[in-house]
Amino acid sequence: MPTNAIAAVLRQRGAPYALEPVVLADPRPGQILVRIRACGICHTDVGVQTYEQGLPLPQVLGHEGAGEVLAIGAGVTTVVPGDRVVLSYASCGACANCVDDAPQYCAQFMALNYAGVLPGGEVPMQGADGPVHGAFFGQSSFASHALAYERNTVKVDGDLGWDVLAPFGCGMQTGAGTVYNTLAPSAGQSLAVFGAGSVGLAALMAAADLGCAPLVAIDRNPARLELALQLGATHTLLADGRDLALALREIRADGMAFAVDTTGVAEVIRAGTEALAARGQMAVLAVTPPGTEVAINPNILLGGKALRGAVEGDADPRRFIPWLIGRHRAGRFAHQRLVTTYPFSAINEAVADMRAGRVIKPVLLMD
Repeated sequence: MPTNAIAAVLRQRGAPYALEPVVLADPRPGQILVRIRACGICHTDVGVQTYEQGLPLPQVLGHEGAGEVLAIGAGVTTVVPGDRVVLSYASCGACANCVDDAPQYCAQFMALNYAGVLPGGEVPMQGADGPVHGAFFGQSSFASHALAYERNTVKVDGDLGWDVLAPFGCGMQTGAGTVYNTLAPSAGQSLAVFGAGSVGLAALMAAADLGCAPLVAIDRNPARLELALQLGATHTLLADGRDLALALREIRADGMAFAVDTTGVAEVIRAGTEALAARGQMAVLAVTPPGTEVAINPNILLGGKALRGAVEGDADPRRFIPWLIGRHRAGRFAHQRLVTTYPFSAINEAVADMRAGRVIKPVLLMD
């Protein structure tokens, strides 16, 4: 039987969301119907709302959903109705990268996460005026209910609040996973994080957990730098127009062993690359506006340095999210300090506060 839901529908690029009734079809084989209790807002949502990236409209975004399983389609074996779950990105499970335990580089990643339709080409929702696109990151969780897949639905145990669980699906996984999985520094190695938003602070907390030192946070917001110190940074740099590469070398003369860029700003990426030590690595995470280019003198990379991209923290969510929740429970990943909650009806206010830097990780509470 189709499910009636309320969703935040984006009907025009750059426009605010409108809460509207929609109807979801029953879960098909391999699909899961989830009652969404909370959903984080990610900068990827903001980017898609703002910039033309080829996604069809009208559409329901949202890709940090957490909630309860209501129904399952044929063949689903890992969850049952009533299970508490976190939703993450979708992957096919059959391509070479999925088989090689790298689902974040799935050959079908764009089709499953950005096409706005189900794998068979069907539009997943119907609104009062016709079809509404969805399946964003295999979920579209800016809604009271969402259809997900077995591969992007992670069962979680315990009684953590929905506002704490939701950000694990993307932002926390992306930032923390880039440090734990992609760069994998050892205790005592240096690391710099450019951008002290939710993803950057997740990376910083992971680096602090691993014992990185010096551990440097760079941002334009002094309040965020103060929070970074509380979360484990040993040094901070205010991005006030200074030469960041030079400032980092004043902290570590031989350069930084690792760097993480969450800003997507070309000049910042160049500065981070210039600040690397011999054999240093810089990971870039941000989805940048169309047309963004980074000019780097190839000589910068001599000495075994590497500039690399990372998607979703190089993490398989079904393994990594439970593991990261364990770090949280152990008091080693206090990401709840980043969260500000809003009622679902205040989604446009939450987005505005995020854009203005007034909050770090807004989380919508559907109830």
